[in-house]
Amino acid sequence: MSNICQVTGRRPHSGFNVSHSHRRTKRWFKPNIQRKRFWVPNEGRWVTLTVSAKGIKTINKRGIESVVADLRRRGEKV
Repeated sequence: MSNICQVTGRRPHSGFNVSHSHRRTKRWFKPNIQRKRFWVPNEGRWVTLTVSAKGIKTINKRGIESVVADLRRRGEKV
């Protein structure tokens, strides 16, 4: 599964682990990605999206119809 949120576009970022002695080693900061099904009442069907926790909050706030319309405008297949 891809580590990119379909709603917010969040993706893994690189950074450093910093020890007490301030030695730095590379690491990844990965988003909390979930595969979640949403019911779209306008279409009468389920839509499965790969979303981050922030993306789920965005869907709860704006509504699934609005988010799906934005995804289609961007050219993503839903």
